[in-house]
Amino acid sequence: MANAQQPLRGKRVAVLATDGVEDIEYTQSRAAAEQAGAEAHLISIHAGEIQSMNHDLNPAKRYPVDRTVDQANHADYDALVLPGGTVNPDRLRMNPTAMNFVKAFFQQAKPVAAICHGPWSLVETGLVKGRTVTSYPSLHTDIVNAGGTWVDQPVHVDNGLVTGRRPRDLPAFCDKLVEEFAEGRHARQMANA
Repeated sequence: MANAQQPLRGKRVAVLATDGVEDIEYTQSRAAAEQAGAEAHLISIHAGEIQSMNHDLNPAKRYPVDRTVDQANHADYDALVLPGGTVNPDRLRMNPTAMNFVKAFFQQAKPVAAICHGPWSLVETGLVKGRTVTSYPSLHTDIVNAGGTWVDQPVHVDNGLVTGRRPRDLPAFCDKLVEEFAEGRHARQMANA
């Protein structure tokens, strides 16, 4: 059972990422969920390890994949994190199984958090339509063209969807991630799923 110090105790969080993920966005968002009591799993499009990056250009660390997206069942998770980096979400959005995994969280009204370029998955799946989100500024046109409203804010929450702008906004993003994940399902999350 959750408590004030660990509001996510008993919850399971999927972190969907692949090679090219921005290291700090992966590590800090996962750590925020785990420190709040959640069990977090790295879900990826391939088995083994993924290579994270610093500022899209410099290799950082390698992280073991807990499950491939083919093996993972969205029903086993209470929430989803979509970290950025430019290459990571670009690779993910080209994988239909990964995009179906993302869409399933919205269909089940489960909270989702996406930062930096992470909202590209929301664009690809059509889930940004009718939503207000923030992201790395270069996604502004993609989000508007997909029917969303883009705001230049460190973090924005729209009915269970938490979006963050960039790595320096991680403290605010992680706070809201924990808050929304603790609240659980949001009925309006299904609106566009």
